[in-house]
Amino acid sequence: MIRHEVAVRAGAALGEGPTWDPAAGRLLWVDILGMRVHTYDPATGRRTVRTTEQHVGAAKPRAGGGLVLNLRDGVGLLDPDDTFRWLHRDPVPGRRANDAAVAPDGSLWAGTMRYDEAPGGGTLSRLTGAGTVWTAPDPVTVGNGTGWSPDGRLMYHVDSPTRRVDVFDHDADGIRGRRTLAVIEEGAGYPDGLTVDADGCVWVALWDGGAVRRYTPDGRLDRVIPLPAPRTTACAFGGPGLTDLYITTAREGLASPGPLSGSLLVVPDAGHGLPQPAFAG
Repeated sequence: MIRHEVAVRAGAALGEGPTWDPAAGRLLWVDILGMRVHTYDPATGRRTVRTTEQHVGAAKPRAGGGLVLNLRDGVGLLDPDDTFRWLHRDPVPGRRANDAAVAPDGSLWAGTMRYDEAPGGGTLSRLTGAGTVWTAPDPVTVGNGTGWSPDGRLMYHVDSPTRRVDVFDHDADGIRGRRTLAVIEEGAGYPDGLTVDADGCVWVALWDGGAVRRYTPDGRLDRVIPLPAPRTTACAFGGPGLTDLYITTAREGLASPGPLSGSLLVVPDAGHGLPQPAFAG
């Protein structure tokens, strides 16, 4: 029987981006509109909250310690001593950071979107630790969940308004060969954040769907986990064995948020995740 637990009872406006940090043995997640980076240690229950000066779409561990932050005006680096510096600053009025993910080669793939969600107003960009930036040429509205197959040869990506989970061929030169892995049907919500497990299956959180779905590598829906929060935003495996599925949720835009909207949820022993690389910068 599938069961969820409340890892952190919180009132995040827009919880997003859960990421397991194996070096610290803790989960990172953000409240985008609340401008907060959260950590949670499931072994001790210890939590920390750091406030940022801008809306923060994602926070990921760095190989040398500290964090890389996808912020409203670009991507920044937070050193272990809390020193902040910009890796790539590119402010665009009306645009903010959204989800981001670290590729097997240690690069960061960062999404953006306009606050008004204007079609084509977002981007999907790859940033190296040296600050080199490559931006995908295809139009993006809400650059969202991104993940890679176990062998790193496929990249999955969500542009939420399309209702699709797309898949690309991926190598050191970038991405190409875009095609559709799965389409979320009308009435089931919109695809948001995603993660890939050790079997190569893609887990997708459904905004306005109150669920996480798992799709096989050939696009077949083989599992649905209903959750007590309609705006599920992203998911990631964590814990010492990468078997627990952590799920972020949001209160933003809900006329009557439920008691767990904005909390961090967890489904113990949901599957087997892949180790997530740290940002090489």
